[in-house]
Amino acid sequence: MEIVRMACIIALIILSVALTAIILMQEGKSAGLGSIAGAADNYWGKIKGRSMEGRLVKATKVMVVIFFVLSLVLNIASIG
Repeated sequence: MEIVRMACIIALIILSVALTAIILMQEGKSAGLGSIAGAADNYWGKIKGRSMEGRLVKATKVMVVIFFVLSLVLNIASIG
């Protein structure tokens, strides 16, 4: 059981470093003055889900869920 716990801890450390890197690679959400004039509904706004930024957002969501599940498993395992 101790080997599984150590593997989960190592996976959590690697996941947290990867999650930090992915979050730092994302663009900021402030659109500047372009959003006032309605320039946010341009071509890039419509295909954002298929762009690199869209993939980073999806990867972030998946990794956050895995991070929380892994954290809960480690916490429950340490209680018992």
